[in-house]
Amino acid sequence: MTKITLVIADDQVLTREGLRTILNLEEDMEVVGLAKNGEEACRQAEEHRPTLVLLDIQMPVMDGISALKRIQQSCPDTRILILTTFIDTDYIVEGLANGANGYLLKDMVGDKMISSIRDTVNGQFVLPAVVAAKLAARMSQITADYEQWQRSPASSVKLTEREEDLARLIIRGLNNREIAETLHIAEGTVRNYISVMYSKLGVVDRPQAILRLQKLL
Repeated sequence: MTKITLVIADDQVLTREGLRTILNLEEDMEVVGLAKNGEEACRQAEEHRPTLVLLDIQMPVMDGISALKRIQQSCPDTRILILTTFIDTDYIVEGLANGANGYLLKDMVGDKMISSIRDTVNGQFVLPAVVAAKLAARMSQITADYEQWQRSPASSVKLTEREEDLARLIIRGLNNREIAETLHIAEGTVRNYISVMYSKLGVVDRPQAILRLQKLL
């Protein structure tokens, strides 16, 4: 029997240890690494080359989305499930757009989580119903907003030179921390710029902003 090797990345020690205990009880699973932030998750993945990484989104040092991108590059054969309590559409879209193999909620019952891990290893895409519903609603809203945007003059929106720099990085898929590092400014400053841009564009989240910025630039 081939073991499913796993790395668990979560900044809460009780979550990490609890998941390790549950998963190690399965004959076909072995937790080979634990990480409390995204940087450690990358190191553990690169060291152990696990079958799958359970990756939290909000972590210190390096967030889960940044870790996801790095692991995708350094360990292309490793599958990644986003593990979180946050049912936020931006997180869903950004995680899946960057190659995650699915999305698990931390309050899932153990048996369901275990079966979802096995399904992912077998090539299935895992998305809980509550997450799928939010994603479908957001995609529907984005489509409607985009159609309305196409009927409105893009020239009515004027971005500053700095806002254009941020806009191009947003279109490339960089998150706030990566944008801050690229432009050598504080992450809080990036958030302020983006808030102003959202207001100018008439949007409330990143997927909507990207669609409008692609037409504007």
